Amino acid sequence: MEYNITLIKGDGIAEEIANSVMQIIEKAGVKINWDIQLAGAKVVEDEGSPLPQRVLDSVRKNKVALKTPVTTPIGKGFRSVNVQLRKELDLYANLRPCKNIDGIKTPFNNVDIVVVRENTEDLYAGIERKIDDESAESIKIITKKASKKIAKFAFDYAIKNERRIVWAVTKANICKLTDGLFLDCCREISKDYPSIEYKEILVDNLCMQLVQNPDKFDVLVLPNLYGDIVSDLTAGLIGGLGVAQGANIGEEYAVFEPVHGSAPDIAGMDIANPTALILCAVEMLKYLNEYPAANKIEKALYKILKEGRIKTPDLGGHSKCSEFTKEIIKNIN
Repeated sequence: MEYNITLIKGDGIAEEIANSVMQIIEKAGVKINWDIQLAGAKVVEDEGSPLPQRVLDSVRKNKVALKTPVTTPIGKGFRSVNVQLRKELDLYANLRPCKNIDGIKTPFNNVDIVVVRENTEDLYAGIERKIDDESAESIKIITKKASKKIAKFAFDYAIKNERRIVWAVTKANICKLTDGLFLDCCREISKDYPSIEYKEILVDNLCMQLVQNPDKFDVLVLPNLYGDIVSDLTAGLIGGLGVAQGANIGEEYAVFEPVHGSAPDIAGMDIANPTALILCAVEMLKYLNEYPAANKIEKALYKILKEGRIKTPDLGGHSKCSEFTKEIIKNIN
């Protein structure tokens, strides 16, 4: 079977890691017609937007996209391309599996956590205003509709993937109306899933416990801002953003992307680590029910990482991205 899939090439190391993944998927035997779309800072000058309409049109046509990192200016400049994509395509669920990988040394063992983050509202709705020269405000939006959808997504994921516990994470003791509403929705949805244990925890307590006893946690479901922060924390437990995968999923469309930055300081040097994008591609292939190919790639990647002979500099090695890619391809069979 052939697939038409949008490949969004962003900034920095995008070209290198995208080429790595395309070669690996081809070797695994999945035929993909890549609809390559440029986005990010590099296209602003020519097209006036980091996310031109053609990119959205491509994803709407193909339904599935693999996306490389896009630079987001801090405190000024254009709005996050990731946020725009999620809102335009109603990619309401951000999925971040975080599991220890043999060969990636960390102080933590037995980490196997899935962060399910609501993706469309909360403070990320972007409703801000300047009050005067001394102050500004941002409005936090939480709705029943979005909260129930993300809670259901978390429980459905738990059932499908044989997980045991869903934890609802809030700060409902302080944000009584907004986080309180999110919590009420999680409680209501949990009643439809008696086989899954349901627990609640405050986000500050969660952050402390994640660095003390991360192995006690399973599936976490959170509002947007907390989910963004906690998902990076859990990535740190398994070795950092360079080995962390992500997916943004809605009713009609799905965009798979690594969560690390565009790393402009090493762009073009052939030392970028493609692991996160490879894992995103694996998740994408599973989404397409291409499980044999996904398993081949995953097995080869984990073998190389466990052996530790071929490692990019961020993992403590001296290998190039192209060398790492060739080694994975050699082990796909």
